[in-house]
Amino acid sequence: MSDTNKTDELAGTEAPFVSHLIELRDRLIRAVIAIAVCFAVLVFWPGPAGLYDLLAAPMLSHLPKGATLIATNVISPILVPLKITLMAAFLMALPVVLYQLWAFVAPGLYSHEKKLVLPLVISSTVLFIVGVAFCYFIVIPGMSRFIQAFAPTSITAAPDIEQYFGFVLTLFLVFGIAFEVPIAVIVLARIGIVSIEQLRKSRGYFVVGAFIVSAVVTPPDVVSQLALAVPMCVLYEIGILAAVMFIKHTQAPEEGASTTS
Repeated sequence: MSDTNKTDELAGTEAPFVSHLIELRDRLIRAVIAIAVCFAVLVFWPGPAGLYDLLAAPMLSHLPKGATLIATNVISPILVPLKITLMAAFLMALPVVLYQLWAFVAPGLYSHEKKLVLPLVISSTVLFIVGVAFCYFIVIPGMSRFIQAFAPTSITAAPDIEQYFGFVLTLFLVFGIAFEVPIAVIVLARIGIVSIEQLRKSRGYFVVGAFIVSAVVTPPDVVSQLALAVPMCVLYEIGILAAVMFIKHTQAPEEGASTTS
């Protein structure tokens, strides 16, 4: 009898699970196609070489006159520009990738929760790109200037292109993720893990944590550490203000009724 009950309980569960897997596969394929299309466009214009020159510009502008980046690996002059093109294609396709993620989870959400998800997808895309742009235009030039100012004159800087690409990619990821602080604050407050009052009381802990994180994940120079810690603290305050508005406008009907009564 127990075996029959178990069989009955599990009956019909395979089809929904398989359909979810098929939908997930289809959405992953669409995300990959979007990245591939962006990659193909970037290969034709401005091309891998053009993108590499663009990425290397902040470092090259602060190297001694006549110094360039070098390649110590035979295939690095081809492989590194292709990796940079793939990274740029992912950034271009990021809105599509996040939309596919949102479209996959949206059917399981309530209507008031859907009001929260789409703005968060858009804002998280914008914040990640802003973080990468901030790193490219502010952090890397400032860090390069700082390093060259303290480097001995007897040393001729000629960084390897693979090491430089890995270094820049790490910084892009660090700053892109760090600029998602408001999104993390909004989500934590909306799902009830922490309250707005607790977030306000934890400002001091967050500031200390931000400086510790920046000291660990950035190069050992003051410029990049301050450039990561200070925006994180500012974004934390923005996240608290945004969380108040999001909670107000994404309440379930019964939550709204209980608040007004």
